[in-house]
Amino acid sequence: MILQKLTQIYSKAMLELAMDSRINPVFKQIDHRTSQSICDAVGERLQQYMRPETELSPHLQQLIDELRRREKERR
Repeated sequence: MILQKLTQIYSKAMLELAMDSRINPVFKQIDHRTSQSICDAVGERLQQYMRPETELSPHLQQLIDELRRREKERR
């Protein structure tokens, strides 16, 4: 839920940046790789600060582990 909200905020901010850069040429676009690195860093920090206080169910933990494994394979 939090990640989804952050993604929405980030998307809106990138759209605003794109619009601003058309109006004001001082702004520079960032490439996809840099954008992804920023998202990853923010996500890692959020995970550090927002650790769940309770244990996840074994099934949910398995799904999260699988998602992480697939993300690592993609890189």
